[in-house]
Amino acid sequence: MKKHVAILATNGFEESELTEPKKAMEAEGFDVDIVSDTDGEIKAWKDGNWSNSYKVDTLLSEANSKNYHALVLPGGVMNPDSLRKDENALNFVRDFFSEKKPVAAICHAPWTLISADVVRGRKMTSYESIKDDLINAGANWVDQEVVVDEGFVTSRNPNDLPAFCSKVVEEIKEGKHEAQHA
Repeated sequence: MKKHVAILATNGFEESELTEPKKAMEAEGFDVDIVSDTDGEIKAWKDGNWSNSYKVDTLLSEANSKNYHALVLPGGVMNPDSLRKDENALNFVRDFFSEKKPVAAICHAPWTLISADVVRGRKMTSYESIKDDLINAGANWVDQEVVVDEGFVTSRNPNDLPAFCSKVVEEIKEGKHEAQHA
């Protein structure tokens, strides 16, 4: 069965944290959709400046987790800070956890997961500056290149992308994880 993956992002996502996982998943033959709260295109952030625009495949208000096998959340600062205030985004994220599907987040993306209330009791990592946010939300934070907790993949920053992409592909191939939980 062909895997279909959603990448949830909005303006201000860290470019490499969307493009590298997308390339890795497409290289495995997965169909990958960029899902966003913004119609048309969203703009990336790279090296402290605005960068390229990327076509949105599915509008968040029309997206359904049941149409996807996994969810990937790129970081950046603006991207997750905006998504964490969007109830549609939070519900979309929660649905993947309740459906026991793989979820992957890198860098600042766990801010969205904190607001979705899905990190309590989970072993994970993130960009160091949001470590306290995750600990305060009940996560078991560790400083590692990549952390996998029952289909839940997290990494710290763009330097971790090779390990992150590898684990994301592996977890999606494995499919649902019965112990995946929020």
